[in-house]
Amino acid sequence: MLDRRLITGERMMLAHVYLKKGCIVPKHSHLNEQLTYILEGALRFWLGDDQTDEVIVRAGEVLHIPGNVPHKAEALEDTLDVDIFSPPREDWLSKTDDYLRK
Repeated sequence: MLDRRLITGERMMLAHVYLKKGCIVPKHSHLNEQLTYILEGALRFWLGDDQTDEVIVRAGEVLHIPGNVPHKAEALEDTLDVDIFSPPREDWLSKTDDYLRK
């Protein structure tokens, strides 16, 4: 339901993230600042500890998620997004991102 292609520099990471319609990215947080730019499709995000802040991001739109903010996402249709992280996601590089590997 989810696939990624990573490009990493010393202080930032760019990821192509491919999500099938219905894919759920479970609630998680990370110290990394995140920009999510939707190229195709749409994602619904729930933000914050109580997940009451809900936003839908569609093709051509960008969402900024500050570091340490809990968030969850659902693909409303087949989606391609570009995620940019600073600093790079060590859990993605070391494949210890268990919340995505269940």
